[in-house]
Amino acid sequence: MMPMKSLLLVAHGSRRAASNDEVRQVAKRLGGAVNGAFDQVECAFLELAEPSIPDGIRRAIQSGATQVIVLPYFLSAGRHVAEDIPQEVEIVRRESPDIDITVAPYLGAADGLTGILLQQAQGEQDSTTSAN
Repeated sequence: MMPMKSLLLVAHGSRRAASNDEVRQVAKRLGGAVNGAFDQVECAFLELAEPSIPDGIRRAIQSGATQVIVLPYFLSAGRHVAEDIPQEVEIVRRESPDIDITVAPYLGAADGLTGILLQQAQGEQDSTTSAN
């Protein structure tokens, strides 16, 4: 049987439904861009929205995933990244020791982030300049 890889994009979660929907859209766009690197891409939330991180991992496993990569959609290594997400992942690791569950580096640690920030800033500058 071929191993099945699942990517789980993990965000904080918000009381504002539109913010959670935005994360769902990012996961959907990511799923369209993986070019076979992952068999499925979903999202989960640390708090305030569903599914929870353990439930998101469980859903991936129920769909046949033998490997789950948890990708923290966070900009800094605060308590959520350093402690809370690993604790949530550990719950399912104990339940399913035969599944390879890995926590990837958080978004803010990405080498390409500075380029993206500059691109966003220049995009804002360009639209401000053209509006005047």
